[in-house]
Amino acid sequence: MTFDFDRFPVFDAFPRAGLGTGPTPLLAAPRLGEALGLPRLMLKRDDVHPLGVGGNKLRKLDFHLGAALAAGADTVITFGALQTNHGRQTAAACARLGLRCELVLTAKVPREGEAYEHSGNIPLDLLFGARLHICATVEEAERTYEELLASADYEGRKVFTVPVGGSDALGTLGYVSATHELAQQLSALGIGSARIVAPHASGGTSAGLALGTAMLGNLGADFACVSHPLDEATDNLTHLVTSAAQLLGVDTPSLDHVRMSDSTMGEGYGIPAPSTWGALRLFGRTEGVVLDPVYSGKAAAALVEWAAAGRFDPEETVVFVHTGGLPGLYGYAPEFVAAMQE
Repeated sequence: MTFDFDRFPVFDAFPRAGLGTGPTPLLAAPRLGEALGLPRLMLKRDDVHPLGVGGNKLRKLDFHLGAALAAGADTVITFGALQTNHGRQTAAACARLGLRCELVLTAKVPREGEAYEHSGNIPLDLLFGARLHICATVEEAERTYEELLASADYEGRKVFTVPVGGSDALGTLGYVSATHELAQQLSALGIGSARIVAPHASGGTSAGLALGTAMLGNLGADFACVSHPLDEATDNLTHLVTSAAQLLGVDTPSLDHVRMSDSTMGEGYGIPAPSTWGALRLFGRTEGVVLDPVYSGKAAAALVEWAAAGRFDPEETVVFVHTGGLPGLYGYAPEFVAAMQE
């Protein structure tokens, strides 16, 4: 089997910010694969992009900030939880491009303490020059956003707003493009089909993978819900796939090749479960790979669960997309230390 690259869209109509530095590594994971009974397991390392400590949001930001530059914006406003990886990557990208970055952060995860409130991504946001606006509620965040818009207007600055996680139709294109990159890497290795495993949170990453795999054929996708229950995540995925397909001018595909589960979501977004820490230990002790406890750790826990349940054929290639998040791990330092001592 071969991938149908002729069906893949051209992105020339969409300005890019130039954040990419070439394909991220696709690496075999033999010791992890042996532990899971998946001898053809591979890792797509989107965590090792050299800008801003890496992560999946940079692919979305390449499109968003490309649009911002094309519109003549000099200020970017975006949103997230206190330890948002998206905020950190936006701050780093804005620093590279010379844009002012305003992060409106909401304390929506039920956590407190020195590590969560002052470590992890937060000092990196400041390192990259972002202005932080920490809000207790969604309502306060909305008021803060309106105040930032008014201030920018008064000062003659032009604002470009990026949604939470960069997840809208435009941001979704980042992982439609990434799917093409991955298929080319697999094809170069003589691999004509595979299943992709990734987390689903704000949805742009998984929607891009779902749309991209549908276009190429021979690729399936398994998504682990890490922030919303399955019914909400399914609606979100469908909406983003549909809107991104419309933006590209292609037919909305069937999602029969996509499987989703919320079995490892635990108590909710940003709250690690025991299986999350177990997955972190397994990846670290077999491959020397660091996951985070919010996104990649929960997706890895799902991979462990699905492999044990026989979801994958031992002879098929399974690709785990590592979406990054390393700095956020230190926001969970007390639990992290305790879990790694087990």
